[in-house]
Amino acid sequence: MKIVVSGASGLVGGALVDRLRIDGHQVCRLVRRPAEVPDEACWDPAAGTLDAGALEGAGAVVHLAGENISRGRWTRAFKRRILDSRVLGTKLIAEAVALADPPPALVSASAIGIYGDRGEEAVSEQSPVGEGFLADVCRQWEAATLPAADAGARVVNLRIGMVLSRYGGALARMLTPFRLGMGGVIGNGRQAVSWIHLEDLVGVVGHALAEGDLSGPVNAVSPRPVTNRELTAALGRVLRRPTVIPLPAAMVRLIFGEMGDALLLASTRVEPRRLLGSGFSFRFPDLAAALGHELPNGGNSA
Repeated sequence: MKIVVSGASGLVGGALVDRLRIDGHQVCRLVRRPAEVPDEACWDPAAGTLDAGALEGAGAVVHLAGENISRGRWTRAFKRRILDSRVLGTKLIAEAVALADPPPALVSASAIGIYGDRGEEAVSEQSPVGEGFLADVCRQWEAATLPAADAGARVVNLRIGMVLSRYGGALARMLTPFRLGMGGVIGNGRQAVSWIHLEDLVGVVGHALAEGDLSGPVNAVSPRPVTNRELTAALGRVLRRPTVIPLPAAMVRLIFGEMGDALLLASTRVEPRRLLGSGFSFRFPDLAAALGHELPNGGNSA
């Protein structure tokens, strides 16, 4: 079928577009410049514009676009960009889906940040929304899909955890300091890290597109979260490097401010109950296997 994808140039979007095309789908990528080839359509979330024919004949829309939340310190202006990049773009797409006849399915990114810092508590899709900036952003992000749902579209809100890939995201940023022997536990190391391998996330999107009974919030994480200490040790083993230089919580807050508290020190132990209940099978449920796949030969071939 025809599938419209926003955020197609990002880490997840690029891998997804490749997979969808291999599977025989026709992909239309939303771009923020004039469309140059037939498989592109122009949109501008800030201006509230989207090419009129972008969704024509589409069976589904996958919405992944949003500002990178780890790009810099969370100043007031940057926090506004984080929120607007998610809410305005999602609202624009949801309204376009609502106007389509029939409305296509909408698989829209969200994040496990919606649960906030929960300590040792295990959370599922039935758990209440947490507190803090990220939780509030995710709440508004998901609420922006309501125009599509109200029009009868099937809407899936993928609450995505830390994506593991050597090509980008958190793992790619960790590689250099760890390879230099400067890796170590962050804070007390007990904070839960809910993660997912990039290939599994692409598979989750495909599963969400195919499962016509799946809608609402869906946690896109491995069924086996780890602590920061376990993640640190596993990465050190794969890279064959020592991991003895800790980053104390006070230093995290000094360097990164509010972003450090939310992304590095917060603990969110998330269970993918709805994915498992709908029959999804993870290729990489274990961290060791996921890191070994991404960093074969100690990462020397990456």
